[in-house]
Amino acid sequence: MTNQPLSGMHNIRTKRHVSTGQRFAVGVLSSCLIACSSDQPDQNISDLNQTYPAQPGGTMISAMPSDPSSMIGMVAGESASLAIGAYLFNSVLKYDQNLDLTGELAESWQVADDKKTITFRLKPGLQWADGKPLTSADILFTWQLITDENTHSPYASDYQLVTNAEAPDARTFIVHYSQPFAPALESWASLQVLPKHKLAGQDIRTTSFAQKPLSSHYYQLKEWRHGEYIKLEKNPKSVLGPANIDHLIERIIPDPAAQFLELMADNIDSMNMDPITYARIIPSRPALQARLNQYKELGNSYTYLGFNLKRKPFDDVRVRKAINYAIDKQEIIDGVYLGLGIAIASPYKPGTRWSNPQLTPYPFDPAKAKQLLAEAGYQDSDGDGIVERNGKKLSFEVLTNLGNKQREKTAVIIQRRLKEVGIETHIRTLEWASLLTNFIKPGDFDAVVMGWGLGLDPDQYTIWHSSQQKPGQFNFIGYNNPAVDKLLEQGRLEFDPEKRMQIYHNFAKVLYDDSPLVYLSAGYGLTAIHKRIQGIMNPVPPAGVGYDSQKWYLPEPLRRTQIQAE
Repeated sequence: MTNQPLSGMHNIRTKRHVSTGQRFAVGVLSSCLIACSSDQPDQNISDLNQTYPAQPGGTMISAMPSDPSSMIGMVAGESASLAIGAYLFNSVLKYDQNLDLTGELAESWQVADDKKTITFRLKPGLQWADGKPLTSADILFTWQLITDENTHSPYASDYQLVTNAEAPDARTFIVHYSQPFAPALESWASLQVLPKHKLAGQDIRTTSFAQKPLSSHYYQLKEWRHGEYIKLEKNPKSVLGPANIDHLIERIIPDPAAQFLELMADNIDSMNMDPITYARIIPSRPALQARLNQYKELGNSYTYLGFNLKRKPFDDVRVRKAINYAIDKQEIIDGVYLGLGIAIASPYKPGTRWSNPQLTPYPFDPAKAKQLLAEAGYQDSDGDGIVERNGKKLSFEVLTNLGNKQREKTAVIIQRRLKEVGIETHIRTLEWASLLTNFIKPGDFDAVVMGWGLGLDPDQYTIWHSSQQKPGQFNFIGYNNPAVDKLLEQGRLEFDPEKRMQIYHNFAKVLYDDSPLVYLSAGYGLTAIHKRIQGIMNPVPPAGVGYDSQKWYLPEPLRRTQIQAE
């Protein structure tokens, strides 16, 4: 899962720049709160193509597929919570538009010559939305909270490497490591800082703060109706200054088809799209296309078929490889994603230095799959088309999240291809929260079709290291390989870019040979945003279309007519 499951996508670390769906997963008003014109047929298209000067005000409405479980994403460990939290809470550092680290709460930082100590100097005058000062004590408190074993944060491992942290004065925060830690700075761009004066002494897993948070960032929570919508309003005390748009509303709409109907009716301003909608439906509707801007970007994410390695037959590498050879990845990319995807052979974004160029995706080779199954002792002894060993058929269940049509279709293709080599599968779709809570976290599954969204640093310790297998941690498939453990540990200590690259190339090679999962595709982020939303960077920067969204604005002539309920 993305160190962060985002509606079925997991992120190794939360990034404020990762995707439009995350940036704008904040908006939903039901008809009882806001009445919008159904389509605005009278709106002059030329007005939408006119550039207006930036101005404050207005409401942007978006859709997200799942309701957050909590506003404390570092504890919840799922992407909907982290996405909303990215609007509410600040980090010590952040990424700029070119994906270079810069200060957010910090105005400067210094790394000691031995690379074991980092000293952060905070910006002056920081405050929470209630007017209380935001100081280094809040960062220290958040670090202590996340590393407390009673918190059970899936993100704890990075911060547990800090042997000591100090807040000698209100604007200075110092962390000490026992040995150099290469992703150290990157980790401080991920920690969503929480208010000590609101949370000290509370049980972080049951606190009411998780439902009624106090923010420091561009927005604060105004209203949350579970399963319906989240409404955020501009925080006048934002530590980085005010945002342009007054309100962000995220409607909770699990079904992408329903989201698209709302987009067509002009009831939402943006949504993440599936390939069919992006490549076929919108281009076939000139009136709709005239109202929307479409964006395509290759993200740091991939879809996979993952095995529960603690269950048979997945403890046998020959079976895992047979499944890998039996699946036609290009068929999935072409048939499900309309070609809007890339076959991959390592858990890194293609084209980056971390992606091992010597590896090529497992080819579609049913004959090789059958050979490996035979070597593992599987034969179709009764002629029913399903292989068996010791009288037990090779049959297992594949889980995926309900409402994700791409994954559901992918599972069907996998099922058909595996049957051709004598493997029986049963597909089961579950609502995301149920899948995560009742099956993934306790490890009660055979196989899953899911996705990982990855951070910019190549460290994947929390996903693959054998120590990260407790309930709620991200190595839920139960992978245990001493060679991988050693490489991951080395990668965290190596600062030389070339040597570090080689470590992760070796790491990817071990995974490739071991096949603990099947890489299905690296996909594109596909987004539609109504042209009434202006101020979007063009061309889209490396950080993504959602970068700098606080500067987006809604020109008054293009805003919806809204009727606010009393």
